[in-house]
Amino acid sequence: MRGFLASSIGVTCAAALALPLTPPALAATARPVPTTEVATAARPAPHAGTPDTIMTDRRAAEPSAAGSTQSLPLEPLTRNRATPSASATPSATPSASATPSATPSAEQGLSRRAVRRFSLVGVIWDDPHAELHGRVHVRTRAVGTGTWSGWQDVETHNADHAADLDTPESTSGRVRGATAPLWVGDSDGVELRVRSELQGTGGRSIAVAAPSLPSGLRLELVDPGEGDEALPGGPVDSPRTGGLNTETSAATDASAANADLALLGATEITALSRAATEREFYTLRAGESVERQRAKPYVGPRPRIVTRRGWGANEGLRERKFVYTKKVKAAFVHHTASGNKYRCSQSPSLIRSIYRYHVKSMGWRDVGYNFLIDKCGKIYEGRAGGVTRPVLGAHTLGFNSNSMGIAVLGSYGAKKPSSAAVKSIARVTAWKLGLYRMNPRGKTYLKSAGSNLYRKGKKVRLNVISGHRDGFRTSCPGRKLYGKLGSARTKAARYQGR
Repeated sequence: MRGFLASSIGVTCAAALALPLTPPALAATARPVPTTEVATAARPAPHAGTPDTIMTDRRAAEPSAAGSTQSLPLEPLTRNRATPSASATPSATPSASATPSATPSAEQGLSRRAVRRFSLVGVIWDDPHAELHGRVHVRTRAVGTGTWSGWQDVETHNADHAADLDTPESTSGRVRGATAPLWVGDSDGVELRVRSELQGTGGRSIAVAAPSLPSGLRLELVDPGEGDEALPGGPVDSPRTGGLNTETSAATDASAANADLALLGATEITALSRAATEREFYTLRAGESVERQRAKPYVGPRPRIVTRRGWGANEGLRERKFVYTKKVKAAFVHHTASGNKYRCSQSPSLIRSIYRYHVKSMGWRDVGYNFLIDKCGKIYEGRAGGVTRPVLGAHTLGFNSNSMGIAVLGSYGAKKPSSAAVKSIARVTAWKLGLYRMNPRGKTYLKSAGSNLYRKGKKVRLNVISGHRDGFRTSCPGRKLYGKLGSARTKAARYQGR
Protein backbone atom coordinates (compact mmCIF):
# COMPACT_ATOMS: atom_id res chain seq x y z
CA MET A 1 0.00 0.00 0.00
CA ARG A 2 2.97 2.23 0.09
CA GLY A 3 4.59 3.35 -3.11
CA PHE A 4 7.30 5.72 -4.11
CA LEU A 5 7.94 7.74 -7.29
CA ALA A 6 11.39 8.02 -8.76
CA SER A 7 13.09 11.39 -9.33
CA SER A 8 16.51 13.07 -9.38
CA ILE A 9 17.75 16.31 -7.92
CA GLY A 10 20.73 18.57 -8.52
CA VAL A 11 23.89 18.18 -6.46
CA THR A 12 24.09 21.85 -5.52
CA CYS A 13 20.45 21.94 -4.51
CA ALA A 14 20.81 18.75 -2.45
CA ALA A 15 23.84 20.09 -0.60
CA ALA A 16 22.11 23.34 0.28
CA LEU A 17 19.01 21.56 1.51
CA ALA A 18 20.72 18.96 3.65
CA LEU A 19 20.72 21.49 6.48
CA PRO A 20 17.72 21.24 8.83
CA LEU A 21 15.10 23.91 9.11
CA THR A 22 15.45 26.16 12.13
CA PRO A 23 12.37 26.82 14.25
CA PRO A 24 11.84 30.57 14.77
CA ALA A 25 12.42 30.28 18.50
CA LEU A 26 16.00 29.16 17.87
CA ALA A 27 16.81 31.58 15.09
CA ALA A 28 18.90 33.87 17.30
CA THR A 29 21.45 31.17 18.07
CA ALA A 30 21.35 29.09 14.91
CA ARG A 31 23.80 29.17 12.04
CA PRO A 32 22.93 31.28 8.97
CA VAL A 33 20.17 29.89 6.78
CA PRO A 34 21.10 29.18 3.14
CA THR A 35 19.34 31.39 0.63
CA THR A 36 17.39 28.44 -0.77
CA GLU A 37 15.73 28.01 2.63
CA VAL A 38 14.89 31.59 3.48
CA ALA A 39 11.37 31.50 2.05
CA THR A 40 10.25 28.69 4.33
CA ALA A 41 12.66 28.66 7.27
CA ALA A 42 11.93 32.28 8.07
CA ARG A 43 8.22 31.64 8.05
CA PRO A 44 6.95 31.44 11.66
CA ALA A 45 5.64 28.12 12.87
CA PRO A 46 1.84 28.21 13.02
CA HIS A 47 0.14 28.92 16.32
CA ALA A 48 -3.50 28.59 17.27
CA GLY A 49 -5.45 31.58 16.04
CA THR A 50 -3.26 32.33 13.00
CA PRO A 51 -4.62 31.84 9.46
CA ASP A 52 -2.68 28.57 9.17
CA THR A 53 -4.52 26.89 12.00
CA ILE A 54 -7.70 28.76 12.88
CA MET A 55 -10.93 26.89 12.08
CA THR A 56 -14.58 27.59 12.72
CA ASP A 57 -15.78 24.10 13.65
CA ARG A 58 -14.83 21.04 15.68
CA ARG A 59 -11.45 20.81 13.94
CA ALA A 60 -10.14 24.01 15.57
CA ALA A 61 -6.51 23.62 16.61
CA GLU A 62 -5.75 23.71 20.31
CA PRO A 63 -3.08 25.86 21.95
CA SER A 64 0.48 24.67 21.66
CA ALA A 65 0.56 21.94 24.28
CA ALA A 66 0.91 18.19 24.59
CA GLY A 67 -1.97 16.59 22.77
CA SER A 68 -2.94 19.00 19.98
CA THR A 69 -3.73 19.24 16.29
CA GLN A 70 -2.30 21.67 13.76
CA SER A 71 -4.55 22.11 10.72
CA LEU A 72 -2.87 23.73 7.70
CA PRO A 73 -4.73 24.65 4.46
CA LEU A 74 -3.03 23.38 1.31
CA GLU A 75 -1.84 25.69 -1.44
CA PRO A 76 -1.62 25.31 -5.24
CA LEU A 77 1.77 24.06 -6.41
CA THR A 78 3.71 24.90 -9.56
CA ARG A 79 4.72 22.36 -12.15
CA ASN A 80 8.49 22.80 -11.81
CA ARG A 81 8.61 21.06 -8.44
CA ALA A 82 10.59 17.87 -8.28
CA THR A 83 8.62 14.62 -8.37
CA PRO A 84 8.63 12.99 -4.94
CA SER A 85 11.14 10.19 -4.45
CA ALA A 86 11.89 7.95 -1.52
CA SER A 87 15.57 8.81 -1.70
CA ALA A 88 15.40 12.48 -2.65
CA THR A 89 16.76 15.16 -0.37
CA PRO A 90 14.49 18.16 0.28
CA SER A 91 13.98 20.10 -2.93
CA ALA A 92 14.57 23.80 -3.44
CA THR A 93 11.76 26.27 -2.97
CA PRO A 94 10.61 27.45 -6.43
CA SER A 95 11.65 30.96 -7.34
CA ALA A 96 9.16 33.77 -7.62
CA SER A 97 9.46 33.60 -11.41
CA ALA A 98 8.41 29.96 -11.61
CA THR A 99 5.61 29.34 -14.08
CA PRO A 100 2.38 28.42 -12.32
CA SER A 101 0.47 25.31 -13.30
CA ALA A 102 -2.43 25.87 -15.66
CA THR A 103 -4.54 23.80 -13.30
CA PRO A 104 -3.22 24.60 -9.82
CA SER A 105 -6.02 22.80 -8.00
CA ALA A 106 -4.91 19.50 -9.60
CA GLU A 107 -1.73 19.66 -7.51
CA GLN A 108 -1.69 21.11 -4.03
CA GLY A 109 0.53 20.87 -1.01
CA LEU A 110 2.79 22.71 1.38
CA SER A 111 6.38 23.79 0.94
CA ARG A 112 8.72 22.51 3.62
CA ARG A 113 8.41 24.39 6.88
CA ALA A 114 9.07 24.27 10.58
CA VAL A 115 6.03 23.49 12.69
CA ARG A 116 5.21 22.50 16.25
CA ARG A 117 6.04 18.94 17.20
CA PHE A 118 3.77 16.19 15.90
CA SER A 119 3.90 12.44 15.29
CA LEU A 120 1.04 11.60 12.92
CA VAL A 121 -0.16 13.16 9.67
CA GLY A 122 -3.29 12.97 7.55
CA VAL A 123 -5.12 15.02 4.93
CA ILE A 124 -8.78 15.97 5.26
CA TRP A 125 -11.30 17.76 3.03
CA ASP A 126 -14.79 19.23 3.31
CA ASP A 127 -17.08 16.65 1.69
CA PRO A 128 -17.02 13.26 3.44
CA HIS A 129 -18.55 11.63 0.36
CA ALA A 130 -15.91 12.98 -2.04
CA GLU A 131 -12.97 10.74 -2.93
CA LEU A 132 -9.40 11.85 -3.38
CA HIS A 133 -8.33 10.32 -6.68
CA GLY A 134 -4.62 10.76 -6.59
CA ARG A 135 -1.46 10.43 -4.55
CA VAL A 136 -0.46 12.03 -1.28
CA HIS A 137 3.23 12.19 -0.44
CA VAL A 138 4.75 13.59 2.71
CA ARG A 139 8.20 13.91 4.22
CA THR A 140 9.03 15.02 7.70
CA ARG A 141 11.96 16.21 9.77
CA ALA A 142 12.88 14.23 12.88
CA VAL A 143 13.16 16.08 16.17
CA GLY A 144 16.68 15.96 17.57
CA THR A 145 18.59 14.83 14.48
CA GLY A 146 17.08 17.32 12.02
CA THR A 147 17.11 14.53 9.41
CA TRP A 148 14.48 14.61 6.67
CA SER A 149 12.73 11.38 5.78
CA GLY A 150 12.26 10.19 2.24
CA TRP A 151 8.89 10.75 0.61
CA GLN A 152 6.23 8.53 2.14
CA ASP A 153 2.95 7.56 0.54
CA VAL A 154 -0.24 8.28 2.51
CA GLU A 155 -3.14 5.87 1.92
CA THR A 156 -5.90 7.92 0.27
CA HIS A 157 -8.77 5.41 0.30
CA ASN A 158 -10.26 5.84 3.76
CA ALA A 159 -13.98 6.43 3.08
CA ASP A 160 -14.69 2.76 3.78
CA HIS A 161 -13.87 3.34 7.47
CA ALA A 162 -16.91 5.37 8.50
CA ALA A 163 -20.19 5.51 10.34
CA ASP A 164 -23.15 4.02 8.48
CA LEU A 165 -25.09 6.32 6.19
CA ASP A 166 -28.03 8.25 7.65
CA THR A 167 -26.96 7.66 11.25
CA PRO A 168 -26.62 10.66 13.60
CA GLU A 169 -22.85 10.26 13.59
CA SER A 170 -22.60 10.51 9.81
CA THR A 171 -25.13 13.33 9.42
CA SER A 172 -23.83 15.61 12.17
CA GLY A 173 -22.41 18.13 9.72
CA ARG A 174 -18.97 17.79 11.31
CA VAL A 175 -17.73 14.76 9.36
CA ARG A 176 -14.94 15.29 6.83
CA GLY A 177 -13.35 13.24 4.10
CA ALA A 178 -9.88 12.02 5.01
CA THR A 179 -6.90 9.92 4.10
CA ALA A 180 -5.69 7.21 6.43
CA PRO A 181 -3.40 8.55 9.16
CA LEU A 182 0.34 7.97 8.85
CA TRP A 183 2.62 7.60 11.86
CA VAL A 184 5.90 9.46 11.27
CA GLY A 185 7.32 9.70 14.80
CA ASP A 186 8.43 12.79 16.70
CA SER A 187 8.83 15.50 14.05
CA ASP A 188 8.97 19.28 13.72
CA GLY A 189 9.16 19.89 9.96
CA VAL A 190 6.92 18.86 7.07
CA GLU A 191 6.50 19.04 3.30
CA LEU A 192 3.48 17.74 1.39
CA ARG A 193 2.42 16.98 -2.19
CA VAL A 194 -1.12 16.05 -3.26
CA ARG A 195 -1.54 15.30 -6.94
CA SER A 196 -4.75 14.25 -8.62
CA GLU A 197 -4.46 11.17 -10.81
CA LEU A 198 -6.75 8.75 -12.54
CA GLN A 199 -6.17 5.07 -13.15
CA GLY A 200 -4.96 4.44 -16.68
CA THR A 201 -4.82 1.27 -18.72
CA GLY A 202 -2.79 -1.56 -17.31
CA GLY A 203 -3.23 -0.26 -13.77
CA ARG A 204 -0.87 2.69 -14.29
CA SER A 205 -1.69 6.07 -12.78
CA ILE A 206 -1.94 9.04 -15.13
CA ALA A 207 -2.00 12.73 -14.30
CA VAL A 208 -5.31 14.46 -15.03
CA ALA A 209 -5.48 17.71 -16.93
CA ALA A 210 -8.56 19.08 -15.16
CA PRO A 211 -8.81 19.97 -11.49
CA SER A 212 -10.36 17.11 -9.54
CA LEU A 213 -9.07 17.33 -5.98
CA PRO A 214 -11.70 17.71 -3.25
CA SER A 215 -12.26 21.20 -1.87
CA GLY A 216 -11.01 22.34 1.50
CA LEU A 217 -7.86 20.20 1.62
CA ARG A 218 -5.94 20.55 4.89
CA LEU A 219 -2.93 18.85 6.39
CA GLU A 220 -3.53 17.60 9.94
CA LEU A 221 -0.48 17.29 12.20
CA VAL A 222 -1.31 15.41 15.38
CA ASP A 223 0.64 15.49 18.62
CA PRO A 224 -0.50 12.50 20.76
CA GLY A 225 0.45 14.07 24.08
CA GLU A 226 2.00 12.21 26.98
CA GLY A 227 -0.94 10.08 28.05
CA ASP A 228 -1.71 12.01 31.24
CA GLU A 229 -4.19 14.44 29.74
CA ALA A 230 -7.41 12.51 30.52
CA LEU A 231 -9.98 14.99 31.73
CA PRO A 232 -12.62 14.48 34.43
CA GLY A 233 -16.24 15.00 33.55
CA GLY A 234 -17.90 14.89 30.16
CA PRO A 235 -16.82 16.34 26.81
CA VAL A 236 -18.16 19.55 25.36
CA ASP A 237 -20.26 18.18 22.51
CA SER A 238 -24.02 18.16 22.91
CA PRO A 239 -25.69 14.74 23.10
CA ARG A 240 -27.58 13.29 20.16
CA THR A 241 -31.06 11.91 20.07
CA GLY A 242 -33.09 9.85 17.65
CA GLY A 243 -31.86 7.35 15.08
CA LEU A 244 -32.32 3.61 15.02
CA ASN A 245 -29.69 2.88 17.64
CA THR A 246 -30.10 2.88 21.41
CA GLU A 247 -28.29 5.63 23.32
CA THR A 248 -27.59 5.83 27.01
CA SER A 249 -26.42 8.63 29.26
CA ALA A 250 -26.53 6.63 32.48
CA ALA A 251 -22.79 5.90 32.37
CA THR A 252 -20.77 8.42 30.41
CA ASP A 253 -17.45 7.65 32.04
CA ALA A 254 -15.40 5.09 30.11
CA SER A 255 -14.18 3.46 33.31
CA ALA A 256 -17.73 3.11 34.65
CA ALA A 257 -18.70 1.27 31.47
CA ASN A 258 -16.24 -1.48 32.45
CA ALA A 259 -17.01 -1.41 36.18
CA ASP A 260 -18.20 -5.03 36.17
CA LEU A 261 -14.77 -6.12 34.88
CA ALA A 262 -12.27 -3.79 36.57
CA LEU A 263 -12.06 -1.12 39.24
CA LEU A 264 -12.82 2.45 38.25
CA GLY A 265 -9.71 4.02 36.78
CA ALA A 266 -8.03 0.68 36.07
CA THR A 267 -5.42 0.75 33.32
CA GLU A 268 -6.12 -2.81 32.26
CA ILE A 269 -8.75 -5.53 32.40
CA THR A 270 -6.96 -8.65 33.57
CA ALA A 271 -7.03 -11.97 31.75
CA LEU A 272 -9.24 -14.75 33.09
CA SER A 273 -8.99 -18.52 32.91
CA ARG A 274 -11.51 -20.43 30.83
CA ALA A 275 -13.48 -21.49 33.95
CA ALA A 276 -13.58 -17.95 35.35
CA THR A 277 -14.67 -16.62 31.96
CA GLU A 278 -17.56 -19.10 31.87
CA ARG A 279 -18.71 -17.85 35.27
CA GLU A 280 -18.50 -14.30 33.95
CA PHE A 281 -20.49 -15.38 30.92
CA TYR A 282 -23.41 -16.59 33.05
CA THR A 283 -23.37 -13.33 34.98
CA LEU A 284 -23.46 -11.25 31.80
CA ARG A 285 -26.16 -13.44 30.18
CA ALA A 286 -28.42 -13.58 33.27
CA GLY A 287 -31.39 -12.29 31.29
CA GLU A 288 -31.43 -15.23 28.90
CA SER A 289 -33.97 -18.03 29.06
CA VAL A 290 -33.27 -21.08 31.21
CA GLU A 291 -32.76 -23.19 28.08
CA ARG A 292 -30.18 -20.77 26.73
CA GLN A 293 -28.39 -20.62 30.05
CA ARG A 294 -28.18 -24.41 30.19
CA ALA A 295 -26.53 -24.55 26.77
CA LYS A 296 -22.77 -24.99 26.78
CA PRO A 297 -21.08 -21.56 26.70
CA TYR A 298 -18.52 -21.75 23.91
CA VAL A 299 -16.62 -18.71 25.07
CA GLY A 300 -12.87 -18.23 25.00
CA PRO A 301 -10.89 -17.11 28.04
CA ARG A 302 -10.93 -13.37 28.54
CA PRO A 303 -7.69 -11.82 27.28
CA ARG A 304 -5.81 -8.98 28.95
CA ILE A 305 -7.10 -5.68 27.61
CA VAL A 306 -5.52 -2.25 28.07
CA THR A 307 -8.31 0.18 28.94
CA ARG A 308 -8.80 3.64 27.51
CA ARG A 309 -7.27 5.04 30.68
CA GLY A 310 -4.37 2.65 30.15
CA TRP A 311 -3.51 4.13 26.74
CA GLY A 312 -4.21 7.67 27.92
CA ALA A 313 -7.46 8.58 26.20
CA ASN A 314 -8.54 12.17 26.72
CA GLU A 315 -12.22 11.57 27.50
CA GLY A 316 -12.91 15.26 26.88
CA LEU A 317 -12.54 14.72 23.13
CA ARG A 318 -15.30 12.21 22.49
CA GLU A 319 -19.04 12.70 22.70
CA ARG A 320 -20.71 12.16 26.03
CA LYS A 321 -23.16 9.35 25.31
CA PHE A 322 -22.59 5.76 24.27
CA VAL A 323 -24.43 4.13 21.37
CA TYR A 324 -25.28 0.41 21.32
CA THR A 325 -26.79 -2.04 18.89
CA LYS A 326 -28.56 -5.30 19.84
CA LYS A 327 -25.75 -7.86 19.70
CA VAL A 328 -22.37 -8.76 18.22
CA LYS A 329 -22.80 -11.25 15.38
CA ALA A 330 -19.58 -10.64 13.48
CA ALA A 331 -16.09 -9.20 13.78
CA PHE A 332 -14.49 -7.20 10.96
CA VAL A 333 -10.70 -7.16 10.91
CA HIS A 334 -8.88 -4.04 9.69
CA HIS A 335 -5.45 -2.53 9.53
CA THR A 336 -4.94 1.13 10.35
CA ALA A 337 -2.78 1.71 7.22
CA SER A 338 -0.65 3.98 9.40
CA GLY A 339 2.68 2.36 8.53
CA ASN A 340 4.83 -0.10 10.43
CA LYS A 341 7.50 2.29 11.70
CA TYR A 342 6.44 2.22 15.31
CA ARG A 343 7.78 0.47 18.38
CA CYS A 344 5.39 -1.41 20.61
CA SER A 345 6.24 1.02 23.41
CA GLN A 346 4.81 3.75 21.13
CA SER A 347 1.47 1.96 20.62
CA PRO A 348 -0.41 4.08 23.21
CA SER A 349 0.84 7.26 21.51
CA LEU A 350 -0.19 5.91 18.11
CA ILE A 351 -3.66 5.04 19.40
CA ARG A 352 -4.05 8.48 21.02
CA SER A 353 -3.09 10.03 17.69
CA ILE A 354 -5.60 7.95 15.72
CA TYR A 355 -8.28 8.75 18.31
CA ARG A 356 -7.60 12.48 18.02
CA TYR A 357 -7.51 12.26 14.22
CA HIS A 358 -10.86 10.42 14.10
CA VAL A 359 -12.56 12.89 16.45
CA LYS A 360 -10.95 16.29 15.93
CA SER A 361 -10.01 16.02 12.25
CA MET A 362 -12.62 13.65 10.78
CA GLY A 363 -15.50 14.68 13.03
CA TRP A 364 -16.46 11.28 14.47
CA ARG A 365 -17.94 10.86 17.94
CA ASP A 366 -15.05 8.65 19.13
CA VAL A 367 -12.31 6.44 17.72
CA GLY A 368 -13.88 4.22 15.07
CA TYR A 369 -12.65 0.75 16.13
CA ASN A 370 -13.90 -1.31 19.06
CA PHE A 371 -10.49 -2.89 19.68
CA LEU A 372 -6.95 -2.23 18.50
CA ILE A 373 -4.01 -4.67 18.49
CA ASP A 374 -0.33 -3.80 18.11
CA LYS A 375 2.33 -5.91 16.44
CA CYS A 376 3.41 -7.30 19.81
CA GLY A 377 -0.09 -8.69 20.31
CA LYS A 378 -1.27 -6.29 23.03
CA ILE A 379 -5.04 -5.67 22.92
CA TYR A 380 -6.47 -2.19 23.55
CA GLU A 381 -10.01 -1.01 24.24
CA GLY A 382 -11.26 1.23 21.44
CA ARG A 383 -14.57 3.08 21.28
CA ALA A 384 -15.96 3.78 24.74
CA GLY A 385 -19.03 2.07 26.11
CA GLY A 386 -17.78 -1.16 27.67
CA VAL A 387 -15.72 -3.97 26.16
CA THR A 388 -18.46 -6.58 26.70
CA ARG A 389 -21.24 -4.41 25.22
CA PRO A 390 -22.38 -4.19 21.57
CA VAL A 391 -20.94 -0.69 21.07
CA LEU A 392 -21.73 0.82 17.68
CA GLY A 393 -18.47 1.65 15.90
CA ALA A 394 -17.45 3.46 12.71
CA HIS A 395 -15.19 0.87 11.10
CA THR A 396 -17.00 -0.86 8.22
CA LEU A 397 -19.31 1.40 6.23
CA GLY A 398 -22.57 -0.47 5.79
CA PHE A 399 -22.00 -3.09 8.50
CA ASN A 400 -21.34 -1.32 11.80
CA SER A 401 -24.56 -2.52 13.42
CA ASN A 402 -24.40 -5.83 15.31
CA SER A 403 -20.69 -6.16 14.65
CA MET A 404 -17.36 -5.10 16.09
CA GLY A 405 -14.26 -3.71 14.43
CA ILE A 406 -10.74 -4.87 15.30
CA ALA A 407 -7.81 -2.91 13.85
CA VAL A 408 -4.22 -4.11 13.80
CA LEU A 409 -1.86 -1.14 14.04
CA GLY A 410 0.20 -0.97 10.85
CA SER A 411 -0.01 -1.60 7.10
CA TYR A 412 -0.29 -5.17 5.87
CA GLY A 413 -0.60 -5.03 2.11
CA ALA A 414 2.99 -6.19 1.56
CA LYS A 415 4.14 -6.97 5.11
CA LYS A 416 3.02 -10.04 7.04
CA PRO A 417 1.34 -9.42 10.39
CA SER A 418 3.14 -10.83 13.41
CA SER A 419 2.03 -14.17 14.78
CA ALA A 420 1.38 -12.39 18.09
CA ALA A 421 -1.10 -10.04 16.41
CA VAL A 422 -2.93 -12.90 14.67
CA LYS A 423 -3.10 -14.80 17.94
CA SER A 424 -4.60 -11.77 19.66
CA ILE A 425 -7.24 -11.45 16.94
CA ALA A 426 -8.19 -15.03 17.74
CA ARG A 427 -8.18 -14.44 21.49
CA VAL A 428 -10.34 -11.30 21.51
CA THR A 429 -12.83 -12.73 18.99
CA ALA A 430 -13.09 -16.08 20.82
CA TRP A 431 -14.00 -14.18 23.97
CA LYS A 432 -16.22 -11.37 22.67
CA LEU A 433 -18.06 -13.42 20.04
CA GLY A 434 -18.45 -16.21 22.59
CA LEU A 435 -20.32 -13.82 24.90
CA TYR A 436 -22.91 -13.57 22.11
CA ARG A 437 -22.87 -17.31 21.31
CA MET A 438 -21.21 -16.91 17.93
CA ASN A 439 -18.96 -19.54 16.32
CA PRO A 440 -15.77 -17.96 14.91
CA ARG A 441 -15.70 -20.54 12.10
CA GLY A 442 -19.35 -20.04 11.26
CA LYS A 443 -21.42 -17.81 9.00
CA THR A 444 -23.95 -15.15 9.89
CA TYR A 445 -26.28 -12.66 8.22
CA LEU A 446 -26.01 -8.90 8.55
CA LYS A 447 -28.29 -6.32 6.97
CA SER A 448 -26.41 -3.81 4.86
CA ALA A 449 -26.82 -0.14 5.65
CA GLY A 450 -25.42 0.61 2.18
CA SER A 451 -21.90 0.11 0.82
CA ASN A 452 -20.17 -0.06 -2.55
CA LEU A 453 -20.69 -3.84 -2.53
CA TYR A 454 -24.21 -4.22 -1.13
CA ARG A 455 -27.31 -2.08 -1.45
CA LYS A 456 -29.04 -0.80 1.63
CA GLY A 457 -31.38 -3.35 3.20
CA LYS A 458 -29.80 -6.44 1.62
CA LYS A 459 -29.16 -9.36 3.97
CA VAL A 460 -25.61 -10.49 3.40
CA ARG A 461 -24.12 -13.84 4.43
CA LEU A 462 -20.67 -13.29 5.90
CA ASN A 463 -18.02 -15.11 7.86
CA VAL A 464 -18.40 -14.47 11.58
CA ILE A 465 -14.78 -13.30 11.41
CA SER A 466 -14.55 -11.28 8.21
CA GLY A 467 -12.08 -8.90 6.65
CA HIS A 468 -13.09 -5.34 5.96
CA ARG A 469 -13.06 -6.06 2.23
CA ASP A 470 -15.85 -8.61 2.68
CA GLY A 471 -18.33 -5.83 3.40
CA PHE A 472 -16.83 -3.00 1.34
CA ARG A 473 -14.71 -2.93 -1.82
CA THR A 474 -11.36 -1.96 -0.31
CA SER A 475 -7.81 -3.21 0.10
CA CYS A 476 -8.21 -3.22 3.90
CA PRO A 477 -7.05 -5.13 5.96
CA GLY A 478 -4.23 -5.63 3.48
CA ARG A 479 -3.53 -8.75 1.45
CA LYS A 480 -1.14 -10.27 3.98
CA LEU A 481 -3.42 -9.81 7.00
CA TYR A 482 -6.49 -10.95 5.09
CA GLY A 483 -4.66 -14.16 4.23
CA LYS A 484 -4.27 -14.91 7.96
CA LEU A 485 -7.97 -14.75 8.83
CA GLY A 486 -8.48 -18.48 8.23
CA SER A 487 -5.83 -19.19 10.85
CA ALA A 488 -7.47 -16.70 13.23
CA ARG A 489 -10.86 -18.41 12.82
CA THR A 490 -9.39 -21.81 13.59
CA LYS A 491 -7.52 -20.55 16.64
CA ALA A 492 -10.55 -18.67 17.94
CA ALA A 493 -12.76 -21.76 17.67
CA ARG A 494 -10.11 -23.76 19.52
CA TYR A 495 -10.04 -21.16 22.30
CA GLN A 496 -13.80 -21.56 22.56
CA GLY A 497 -13.43 -25.31 23.02
CA ARG A 498 -15.01 -26.24 19.70
